[in-house]
Amino acid sequence: RIPLRVMYNGRSVLNGVGMKPSIINDKPRVEIGGVPRMFYTLVMVDPDAPNPSNPSLKEYLHWMLVDIPANMDGSFGTELMEYVSPQPTSGIHRIVFVLYQQLCKESVFAPDVRHNFDTRKFAREHYLGPPVAALYFNCQRENGSGGRRFRSEN
Repeated sequence: RIPLRVMYNGRSVLNGVGMKPSIINDKPRVEIGGVPRMFYTLVMVDPDAPNPSNPSLKEYLHWMLVDIPANMDGSFGTELMEYVSPQPTSGIHRIVFVLYQQLCKESVFAPDVRHNFDTRKFAREHYLGPPVAALYFNCQRENGSGGRRFRSEN
């Protein structure tokens, strides 16, 4: 396992924590550990788009960074897919960060679409192997009403 830290406005993402759209509007700061001279790919997806009851767009790709050097923050990588902040309209969505080790630098290329993205297939096509780290948080619309709610850290 490789250390992975994701922070929105200085607040760390912890597995299962609730975060509102206003907190995650801007792209997070990402810090990774890793093996010296290796490069990593970070994928951020919503497997519950457009809503958890009917995830017909799953997975929705919100962000992709590649060529992140080990023991650096994400700003040293290349943004292949620009950050799009999650804005769920109904239900509680899981927002997942998955980190992969690359075979070499400049070996991962941008996908054609954001909706119906398949993280596992993408990893196979780019010879990324199994994930080396993962994190997720829960997100629902700003003024979620009705149904189940998460307890927010906001």
